[in-house]
Parts: sequence; structure tokens; C-alpha cells
Amino acid sequence: MVASRGMPSSVEGRHNVRITGAREPLTVPAVLASRALAQPDRVALNVGGSRSLTYLEWEQRANAVATGLLDRGMRRGDRVGTLFDEHHWIEYAITYVAIQKAGAVAVPLPSRLAPSEIRWMLDHCGARGVVSDGKIRGVLDIPMWKADDLATGAADPPDAGAGPGDLAQILYTSGTTGRPKGVEASHANLTFEIGAFRRGRPLGHSEHFAHAFPIGTNAGQTMLLNSLHVHPAALVLPRFSPDRFARLIAAHAAGTVFVVPAMAMELLNARVQDRHDLSGVVLLGSTAAPLPPSVGAGLAQAFPKAAIVNYYTSTEAAPAGTTMIFDPARPGSLGRASGANTVRITATDGTPLPAGRAGEVWLRSGAAARAYHRDRRATDEVFKHGWIRTGDLGYLDSEGYLYLVDRESDVVKVGAFKVSTIHVEAAVHRHPAVADAACFAVTHPAFGTLTAVAVVKRAPVTAADLRRFLAEHLAPHEVPARVIFLDSLPRNDAGKVMKRELRQRAEGM
Repeated sequence: MVASRGMPSSVEGRHNVRITGAREPLTVPAVLASRALAQPDRVALNVGGSRSLTYLEWEQRANAVATGLLDRGMRRGDRVGTLFDEHHWIEYAITYVAIQKAGAVAVPLPSRLAPSEIRWMLDHCGARGVVSDGKIRGVLDIPMWKADDLATGAADPPDAGAGPGDLAQILYTSGTTGRPKGVEASHANLTFEIGAFRRGRPLGHSEHFAHAFPIGTNAGQTMLLNSLHVHPAALVLPRFSPDRFARLIAAHAAGTVFVVPAMAMELLNARVQDRHDLSGVVLLGSTAAPLPPSVGAGLAQAFPKAAIVNYYTSTEAAPAGTTMIFDPARPGSLGRASGANTVRITATDGTPLPAGRAGEVWLRSGAAARAYHRDRRATDEVFKHGWIRTGDLGYLDSEGYLYLVDRESDVVKVGAFKVSTIHVEAAVHRHPAVADAACFAVTHPAFGTLTAVAVVKRAPVTAADLRRFLAEHLAPHEVPARVIFLDSLPRNDAGKVMKRELRQRAEGM
């Protein structure tokens, strides 16, 4: 963190925190104010290589929008939705911090949701208004303001900032297994890892880090917080395509690149390394879903100078998680907990299990815990005395490396056996004709359920060919009973496969 030497006392007071070399709770606005003071002209965010935002501009414009919100009656603790498409990352970043500068709670909404879903989230969190890019997305029953129209106030910090322990954001989960849940996070939770870097800024090996994550996702929020404190500027591609992303990386010599596995597979399938110079990438991070071992190996070949790192966390657990530099000797591992993070495997009653025994994956960090908004029962079930039940099943080896078995809700029961969809998907991805794949359960009159797999082809292959191949790599009860071929897999904004939709498609065929 930047030291407070030279920090005006008015800034310290208004953000309820001193910026010092000691590790102490911070607020998101305090982090921005500190960076704007230390590096006012440094670029924080670049969208598509054409629009940029410096830290001083971010600070001043956020102050102006915050004042505009206060002038419209917004008060400390009020919920304010944000609704921006990815071409407006700069306006979103300004608005997100502005809401918190006004003492309110930011509720990032994915722009690609249906109007009915947006209305449900706004009603669920009790939002008093929405700040947007000006595009109409259905009729709302609460005020909607365009960000630029709010920026009529002074560029000085408003005197309404929240403290580190106050609620900073409510972020909704992807809803792959049911209705999305709003996850509350305090300022202290969001800035916990920022406060850990007191003697230098992370990712100092280049001037840009690149991503194409949507607004309103956990991955997108992580990138926004990264842009507040890491050394390089955030380089954002509004809409992902393999060639555009690779071209942006090459043009700006981005040293760090973040993707989800679906993007990684598209990059490999398009063979972007044959057309673009990606030699400057020294760190490629994958997050949001398990990275199939064959995809990790492919990334290591496509980005020969890069460390391929798999990050494992969740919206509920952040910042707790594990990291793993891809290792051919441990191709399926998600790594070990580091720093203040810890991981354990438990029985259903929470009793820790020894190495090698599969059970529930629990994560913990030193940060203030998150919680579900307006759902005390679910909060009590998932958040346990600083530990977070991830909903995943896995095991630790003797050296503490984590291996996932499956999402608890995705495990397929085939007769007396339990089949890991992650294990089946990893085997399917080994076939050279497979570009993408997802395993899921389908109903069966005798067995109850059987495994099925949806496949996107990169070369001709039949279902019979694929099943013969899989018979060499899977147990008989694991070989998919059904194979369906699709042009693409249905994914949500976070890049996760919507397996409910796949089941509906398969059973309707």
C-alpha cells in the first residue's frame, strides 16, 4: 500500500482510514484516493486500446458522481444498482467507487440479463436507484440515472464515506444451480489482499494486464479491484473473440492475461499463437471453473514463456482460494492455499478428513467473511465460523495439493456408483476432434440417471468413435450413455456451462 506521507488529513478523515505501511482495514475509496495522490497521471484502465482513465481522473469523476447521488437523496447504506455494458467499463469503474464514496452499497448487474432478472435482483436487494450507461433495459420501478448526468458535483471528496466494516457491494452469483444469491462483502473484505502488498505493487513485470470479463461477475470484480492497486494498467476487451483478444495482447505487450477456461479453449482452437506475437505474456491466469489438464498443457505450448496459473475461489469465498502453476506431474490439481488462506476437506458434519479422503471443500482467509443478503438460513449453512463451504467435493494429497472431484450438485449417480463430471470432461477433452465438452446427468428408467456429454467438434467424429475412445480412459459406468453434438455450449456471463439447459436439450431430443 502507498504510505500516507503527504496525504491530506481531509482525505484520511473522509475515508475513515489512514493509509500507512501497516496492514489495517481499508475502504475501496481510500485505496483509489491513495493511488490518485501517488500516481495521478498513471493510466488505471484502458478499454479496447482506445479509451483510457488515469487515477486522478477516476478519483475526481467518482467524487463528482458521488456528490450527484447525494444531491438526489442517496444516503449511507442505500443500495444502488449499476447497469453498464462492457464498452462502458470506464463509466462503470467511476460509478462503482462513486456509490461507495457516497456511503452507499454498489450492486453490479450483468448487462446481458433479461429485464425480469434485473428487476428481481433490484427488488431483492432493495435498491433505491440504478446508475447506467443510458441504454433502456426494460421498465424499472425505481429511478435510473445516466452516469454522465450525475457528474455535476464538485471534484472534491464528499463527506459521506463508509468505514472498512461497512457493506461495500452485493454481488449476485451466476445461478447455475438455481436462483442467484446476493453475496454481501464489506470494504475490509474487498481490500484485504490489497493491504497485504505494502512494499510493492503486484504484476510489476509489464505495463498492462489483459482480460475480457463481463461486468457483474466475480471475475470482473476481481479485475476492477486489481486495477486499483497492481502495477500495470487494466487492458479490457469489451466483447471476447480469440483474434481480437490476441491482437490486443500483442499490440500492448501485455505481460499478464486472465481468462476463464472457455476463453482458453477458444484461443487454442483458433490457434491465435500462429498469427499474433504472444511472447510477452509471462503469466496467464485461469479462473471461474476447473481448467481441463489437456487445456492447461495446450496453453503452456501456446504461451511458452508464461506460467499457467489456475485460481480457485468462489463469489462466497473470496478472497480465500488456492493457486496452482500448471504442473504436468499434477495436471488436475488446483494447488495449495497460500498466505492467509487455508483449505480443508470435511465430512458432511464438518469433521476434517485426512489426506486422500474425498469430502466437502472448505476455504478460509483472514478477511472479514461475506454473507448472503436476506437469507440467514443459507448464510448459516454456508458460512461456518470463518470457513466457507464451497459446494465442491475434493481431496487433498499428502503435500496439501487440492484436487476437485466435482460440484456436489453435478455428481451423477449411476446405479451404485458416483461419477465425477470433471473427470469425464477431462477425458473427453483429450480427443483431438473435441473443441469443447460438458458432462451432465440424464434420466434413465432403470438406473435413475446416466452420464451424457455435449460436444463441440473441431474435426469430424461420431458418437461411436468418441465412446470407443473414452472406453480406453474411463471405467464402464463413466462412459457417457449419450453423446450430443452442438455448435456451442450454453454458458452464462461468467463462462460457466448451464448444465440444466443441456439436460433439457438432451431429454427433449
